[in-house]
Amino acid sequence: MSTGILYQIRNGTVSAGGRQILSHIDFEIKGNEHIGIVGRNGAGKTTLLKLIAGELFLDRDDRREGPGIRTSRAVKIGMLRQTQEQDLQRTVEELLLESCPAEDRYSQERYAYELSYDRMFTGMGFGREDKERLLGSFSGGEQTRIALIRLFLSEPDLLLLDEPTNHLDLAATEWLEEFIRNYKGAVLYVSHDRFFLDRTATVIYELKNGQLKRYPGNYTHYRQQKQKELQEARKAYDAQQKEVERLTGLIEKFKHKPRKAAFARSRKTILERMEKLPKPEENDIHIFTGDIMPLVQPAKWILQARELKIGYAKMLLMLSLRVKSGQKIGIIGDNGAGKTTFLKTVAGLLPPLGGECVLGERTMLGYFDQLSAELSSEKSVLDHFHDLFPALTDKEARQILGAYLFGGAAASVTVNALSGGEKARLLLCELLQSRPNLLLLDEPTNHMDIQAKETLESAFRAYKGTILFVSHDRYFVQQVADSILVLDGASAMYYPFGYEHYLARREKGSGEQLSALIRAEDQALLAGIRAVPEKERHRLREIGTEEAFRDWQLRLAAGEMEEAAGTVRELEEQRIAQYQKEYESWAAGRPGAEETDPAMPLKKAGEALERWTKACISWYEIHEGF
Repeated sequence: MSTGILYQIRNGTVSAGGRQILSHIDFEIKGNEHIGIVGRNGAGKTTLLKLIAGELFLDRDDRREGPGIRTSRAVKIGMLRQTQEQDLQRTVEELLLESCPAEDRYSQERYAYELSYDRMFTGMGFGREDKERLLGSFSGGEQTRIALIRLFLSEPDLLLLDEPTNHLDLAATEWLEEFIRNYKGAVLYVSHDRFFLDRTATVIYELKNGQLKRYPGNYTHYRQQKQKELQEARKAYDAQQKEVERLTGLIEKFKHKPRKAAFARSRKTILERMEKLPKPEENDIHIFTGDIMPLVQPAKWILQARELKIGYAKMLLMLSLRVKSGQKIGIIGDNGAGKTTFLKTVAGLLPPLGGECVLGERTMLGYFDQLSAELSSEKSVLDHFHDLFPALTDKEARQILGAYLFGGAAASVTVNALSGGEKARLLLCELLQSRPNLLLLDEPTNHMDIQAKETLESAFRAYKGTILFVSHDRYFVQQVADSILVLDGASAMYYPFGYEHYLARREKGSGEQLSALIRAEDQALLAGIRAVPEKERHRLREIGTEEAFRDWQLRLAAGEMEEAAGTVRELEEQRIAQYQKEYESWAAGRPGAEETDPAMPLKKAGEALERWTKACISWYEIHEGF
């Protein structure tokens, strides 16, 4: 067995109910890898977890040499299932203390253990007082979270998790991501949460048609590699088909001519000996390569909200905001923060409680929520779509539907027979085909599988209009949004970059420390300043908006300076620590034991100092430019 491999399956097969679920798979876990398993529902992902947990066994197989499953040592395995069997009549504290290694409640070891489970317990969204409650008094989702904590406290060498983010809110999911990233053992999990996979996985295994294939990297790297493989396979297949056609033509042309019969036979031999490439499976995700253009170009400012008060009987939020044509803004925040209420107010479905909400000239609005996706029709998908767009030919209608995964037989299914996610996808297809220039979308990908989500992500990226959307799918937000509107309590904060950038900055600080996160009112102010010709900006000094703009830019530049300075300090501390180690080695009579290449830390320090210098110059130029 290779060095560093913790767990290995070779040529393993698992059957159940007379059906082969895993077919001659090869699988391995190296060291403390964090591995995500992806595949369609029913592909056998949970079966694989149960096999590794020891709940299932490999089929007997004459093709396999050896036991099929090997481990480098005795491996402690712990598994979280989608459904848990737990003692509901015991308190949470009793259950969590089961894994405590110390019986003496006053020992340092017991104190460290209780501190650890306290952090986990509160990290999962519970209050400390909840430890005294009986397990049976918690909801099913809360019991799953408690089971997850118990599993972590047992510290297995290999964690097996089946949909670990189910029943978790955003804060608990982010806590879990951080925990898994820092977990010292190996982790193997099944998840449909692509952002979770991106943030935690170092390896992805795809399970398809009973086979496993390994892809290094996170989920995004896996998708990129899959797309590349498909393109290469198509190219090779098409080239071979052209060669087969050429050889067949030569054989047919010369087989009956005596002087060329030998040549024809040789071509036939070549053709017969050619190893035929299988036709590549069509990707079950459609990637839009062309632009989706709105029918009408709107005014520059497609939406302007001035001291807009939103809510029902009671005001939830007041905000001012300017949205430029072509922006794609993801709206995030806790439940009840006013996200859906804001979209409905912009759409005109709710009256504002105060202030103004004005759409720009020539604005054509398309609105989507889960209620609007409750389509009802006995017509087929094709007929329903064709009735909405009668100018399309049958071929054009089929091509458009196929791009949204309603190709072939799926176009003949009646609308009423579609699932909720499929109806939503059909409605979004209709919205994009009608080509509005402003889309308001409330949870557009709810109840959709990954293939449907990634198809729509591609469509929304290709769409050149404006999008304001609410979504709890962080990967979807990351793929579509070019800026973020954060609704937090009674305030609205605007972040002018994408979600991943926002998250990276937020992890370094929060509130005022998050440079580039500005109040929506300030965003509207700055947008107005940018719209004024530079020669006329001196007039804005009368109302003080120029100073606000300068302060914002200076905050951004100061953030860059602080970040670069922190890197310089960190490298200096590392250099001093290295010199200390070298001195201690020399003093102990082991000269050279801790020596390292001095050029590398010096090079890094030089690069960091250069970044810091540039950030300082940038700040100074902004300061002197106003």
